Amino acid sequence: MKILSGTSNLKLSKSIAKNLKLKLINTNIRRFADGEIYIEVNENIRGNSVFVIQSTSHPANDNIMELLLVIDALRRSSAKTITAVIPYFGYARQDRKVVPRTSISAKLVSNLITKAGADRVVTVDLHAGQIQGFFDIPVDNLFSTPIFARHIRKKIKSKKTICVAPDVGGTERARALGKLLNVGLAIVDKRRPKAGQSQVMNIIGDVRGKTCIIVDDIIDSGGTIVNAAAALKKRGAKDVHVYVTHGVLSGGAENKIKKSNVKNLVITDTIDNAAKVKNIKNIEVLTISNLVGEAIKRISNSTSVSDLFK
Repeated sequence: MKILSGTSNLKLSKSIAKNLKLKLINTNIRRFADGEIYIEVNENIRGNSVFVIQSTSHPANDNIMELLLVIDALRRSSAKTITAVIPYFGYARQDRKVVPRTSISAKLVSNLITKAGADRVVTVDLHAGQIQGFFDIPVDNLFSTPIFARHIRKKIKSKKTICVAPDVGGTERARALGKLLNVGLAIVDKRRPKAGQSQVMNIIGDVRGKTCIIVDDIIDSGGTIVNAAAALKKRGAKDVHVYVTHGVLSGGAENKIKKSNVKNLVITDTIDNAAKVKNIKNIEVLTISNLVGEAIKRISNSTSVSDLFK
């Protein structure tokens, strides 16, 4: 087993490799003046099972292309198996046609990864579970819920706690966390007048006097979370904590959170946001390196990955 890191999240890759007591494969990944990407693997990987770690976050197109070229280089170097470890799977929100004559981008990206030569994909908290079916190869979708549950038990001592789904689509995720914490569920009834904007219509459930824990898979512009937190406080919530797997944090979202009703935002390091959140006191980053490392170990040893979540 060997680990190769792309350039999108080298810090996470190093942490995973350290947990597995492995060194990253020596590679030369650089960009030419015209933007083309050059990949060179500087050690023998013939007959080895190789795990490529690369989030397809901003710049998404560059990082996807880099991943495809790395997979191609490994295939041409006679790697035994190639597993694409994609902590954050970009384009996951484009998983269906919402209006006529649009592409289903998540399906196309899945096809590209498969055709490039990947034998398996490992990812974390896919935006839509059905994306696993877009691949014709095995997919292991890991969940950050247990990591969040441990952190909440340690940090939040309120006896009146409730999990909140920021929209109807996130109900299953919030319910899963609520089950681990043995607390109730509330739902924010949200409308989207247009892409990137959200409007809270109603709060389903009693949040008065309670510590609310909003759980979601992605925070992008921050509008949904900020509006939900404001609506919860208006309904009498004591505090609002937010737990989100993927901190996309585009368009100055971190500053919106800083000025909002959110007491604490907890994200994971699927996307490298160290520079963005460095000076934001109410944003905390948890690592998923142990979770991903354990999944890699289990895949390499042909043991169950799903047992991690039992």
